[in-house]
Amino acid sequence: MTESPSPSPAPPFGAFCLYWLRLGLTSFGGPAGQIAMMQGELVDRRRWIDQTRFLHALNFCMLLPGPEAQQLATYIGWRMYGVRGGLVAGGLFVLPGALVLLALSWIAAAHGDAGSVAALFDGIKPAVVAIIAAAVWRMGRRTLKGPAAVAMAGAAFLALFALHLPFPLVIGAAAVVGGVAARMGRHWFAHPHPLADGDAGPAEPAPGRGRLAALAGLFVLLWLVPVGAVLLAFGADPWRGIAALFTKAAFVTFGGAYAVLPYIAGQAVDAYGWLGPREMVDGLALAETTPGPLILVTQYVGFFAGWNRPGALSPALAGTLGAALTTYLTFLPCFLFIFAGAPYVERLIHNRLATGALAAIAAAVVGVILNLGVYLGVAVLLPDGQTAGHMIWTWAIMLAALYALTRRNMAIHWVVLGGAAAGLLQALAASSL
Repeated sequence: MTESPSPSPAPPFGAFCLYWLRLGLTSFGGPAGQIAMMQGELVDRRRWIDQTRFLHALNFCMLLPGPEAQQLATYIGWRMYGVRGGLVAGGLFVLPGALVLLALSWIAAAHGDAGSVAALFDGIKPAVVAIIAAAVWRMGRRTLKGPAAVAMAGAAFLALFALHLPFPLVIGAAAVVGGVAARMGRHWFAHPHPLADGDAGPAEPAPGRGRLAALAGLFVLLWLVPVGAVLLAFGADPWRGIAALFTKAAFVTFGGAYAVLPYIAGQAVDAYGWLGPREMVDGLALAETTPGPLILVTQYVGFFAGWNRPGALSPALAGTLGAALTTYLTFLPCFLFIFAGAPYVERLIHNRLATGALAAIAAAVVGVILNLGVYLGVAVLLPDGQTAGHMIWTWAIMLAALYALTRRNMAIHWVVLGGAAAGLLQALAASSL
């Protein structure tokens, strides 16, 4: 296996921050597209992190609850600049999309129907399907080295798509198979990397035993202070429900946002009555087409919780507070998981069994992302009630975007902007008929 080039020296901190801000502004395409963007920019072009550590960190993040792309960004930031780097990378990955979604949530709540925004989204959605398809192809070519890896990816896809098995079970089974194969001396999923044989020197020392306890205590404090302040200042409804629902959701979001969305929708719509079913679907569409992780859809739900239950506040202020509190509670555990576990990822690189398990997980992840692509593709390209003309236009946007990505190597943000423009053109053409 060809060794990846040595990492470049760390850039100035200002340039580091500007990169993550730019990624936060252009990180369309869901986790597949976002991970592909980081792979191309940080591993291949800038060489801020080597290929092995990137893949190990990705595999680790896939095992965690929460958005894996945001957690991967946090890990890379931590790797380069410690805690401040992790906070900057993970925070800027989320902030632009959160601000865009806040504005769109206000439009949806205050005006009910934003026709021009809907037209933009109609064009962006098929472009997003193409971004995911291209990412699956690129990651598959890089990861699936041999028939066993291809079989693992196919098995993971079928387990999720056809059998509807839980995501943690699929990834756990892949880890067991990879670990057993490595113990038997079988390199079914990847050839052993030099780091796995200790050629890179000894692993970094393990953190002290009190570190995890200190981090857990800090997390509890960071949760209690803002939640307690909001409850004391504005009462229980809807703030207690927001704190309970989204804290719980943050710890069970295995497999990405789609795994937990049915639970969130059931609680927000049926149990709490914060918004209606149609508004929930609109929120998912908005979150799918804004930069950042799809789990930002929780922010939309929090906005409507505050907007529809404002109490003594104005609806706009209550909605903004609900959105901010929801986003904080959704992503606070993500930073905890990375800061607690990142030092041990480095030790895993030097463990042969762990390397085999993580290589098998990497193969399974290709099937996982393919499942996401099929899920979105069916919803976007074959929806119920779509006219023939609209369907032809949607497929044309998807195919054009796929061609631009795979044959012309066009940057993802230009593909997204092109899809948005095509959506507006289609809406103008339809209105003129």
